[in-house]
Amino acid sequence: MDTLTRMRAFIDVVEAEGFSAAARKIGRSKALLSKYVRELEDELGALLLNRTTRQFSLTEAGHVYYKRASEIVREIDSLADAVRESSADVRGRIKLSASRSFADSPVGQSLVDFAVEHPEITLEINLDDRFVDLVEEGFDLAIRITRLEDSSLIARLLAPLGMVVCASPDLIAQVGRPEHPQDLSRLPCVIDTNGRWRANWPFVNEKGEPMTVPVPSRMEVNSPLTTRAAAVAGLGFAMLPDFVARPELESGRLVSVLDRWTQHGGGVYAVYPHRRYLPAKIRVLVDYLVRWFKAREGT
Repeated sequence: MDTLTRMRAFIDVVEAEGFSAAARKIGRSKALLSKYVRELEDELGALLLNRTTRQFSLTEAGHVYYKRASEIVREIDSLADAVRESSADVRGRIKLSASRSFADSPVGQSLVDFAVEHPEITLEINLDDRFVDLVEEGFDLAIRITRLEDSSLIARLLAPLGMVVCASPDLIAQVGRPEHPQDLSRLPCVIDTNGRWRANWPFVNEKGEPMTVPVPSRMEVNSPLTTRAAAVAGLGFAMLPDFVARPELESGRLVSVLDRWTQHGGGVYAVYPHRRYLPAKIRVLVDYLVRWFKAREGT
């Protein structure tokens, strides 16, 4: 039995958080995975996992080994992908991180459309509104809605991102239309707590410089779609990504305000770690997403 097979078994067990879960996920027996990990520990002369009937955890040596082993295995897989790419044999699994804001909005359809067109590639999508550590947590790719700041990652812009402050026509008729961002400090607002700004909404002043305005909360929720629904119901003004607000703006159920004061410059990005060999399956997915968003530009 070669070291690489044992290494893969160890990584599978760690990422599934247990032998039984890993066995179900990859279609091998729990006993076989346990044998591989035990042999790996014997080969290294170090305990990698603390395992009891109820608990599972990495030892200090296990943490170190997992991080480096994951990098090595991804590099090996990337090299194999680079070789296979010449024969157009692109297949495998992509572990992808995306926010619920992305997946639950209309643009989340892009991942479904990709899966339909590329049945030879399996998408393992993890929805999390935090920024995951791609290398530490073993992700191949992340889709992020942000102003990109982490220069240690490679990023490709999929679409520009604008923020929209909006409210229902009935609410505007009732409380008045804000003419300056500061007006929001006395108006009811619905806050999407997924936004980094939370109750301090970002704007630009007359000189185009960044500024923030504290807004009162009528309702707080960690979902852009629920925030949008609350705004439609007249509960308050909401700050939403334009692709989330667009359907309700087009239907007239929401009206945008303060357009000249809202910040721009963010985007929807495909982000992946620096690697010597970019796996062909990752390149295929990113290229597809770029085309998908391009085809819907302005719609």
